[in-house]
Amino acid sequence: MTQTNPEIDREILAAGIRTNYHDVGQGAPVLLLHGSGAGVSAFANWRLSLPVLGRDFRVLAPDMVGFGFTDRPVGIAYTLDVWVSQVLGFLDALELPRVDIVGNSFGGGLALALASRVPRRVGRLVLMGSTGTSFPLTPGLEAAWGYTPSLENMRKLLDIFAFNRNLVTDDLARLRYEASVRPGFQESFSQMFPAPRQRWIESLRTPDEALKSLPHKTLLIHGREDGVIPLSSSLRLLELIPHAELHVFGECGHWTQIEHAARFNQLVANFFAEPH
Repeated sequence: MTQTNPEIDREILAAGIRTNYHDVGQGAPVLLLHGSGAGVSAFANWRLSLPVLGRDFRVLAPDMVGFGFTDRPVGIAYTLDVWVSQVLGFLDALELPRVDIVGNSFGGGLALALASRVPRRVGRLVLMGSTGTSFPLTPGLEAAWGYTPSLENMRKLLDIFAFNRNLVTDDLARLRYEASVRPGFQESFSQMFPAPRQRWIESLRTPDEALKSLPHKTLLIHGREDGVIPLSSSLRLLELIPHAELHVFGECGHWTQIEHAARFNQLVANFFAEPH
């Protein structure tokens, strides 16, 4: 049967979890880790990056457990340890000893956890609007993690995510709302980050001492007007990670990879193309 939903591609067993993923291009492997928005999938998050980065690299983008079209095993706990285990299982199943990683928001926190726990499996890091440090819960993140499904709530959420309001069309709001109410999606999402939500920022945090000892070259990318993850988070990572640099996009919210897609993709491709 022909698969008509572009969000569904291949599947593989990763740490016992049937995982939906995208595998585009050839060359050095680059792993894309998506954010934690309602109804998100790897494809929704990275649709403008997969074909472009796939020209130069082998780009892999899995749906993390609890998100997208990966299985949602009954009784699973949605924790950083589980997500780290799934990524390691994913890399093992594909026989990839080491990958460069691009992590968006929640995916950035996951990338940092991987890099600090199993540094040999990680090459270079790109962290975009990333979690991984401690910061006060923003109204934008409260709204994102506290989302309850309605078209109006999704529209409000997209207004928070994007600086460029022209991106937030009625069609996009409807698509994202419909994604958020697919069977099982809201049930798993509502289990992940229940109030009080400051604790989940802390749960995605990598300790300062671990960040200070990271050996990886790291590119931090952030939107100046990000209302979900504050710019201060990337500034703190810049202070702590020894081999880090930071690129800030002005007139940009939490969607750098969408609002400034061409420049984002070029920045990432150039960074990964540099000699080790």
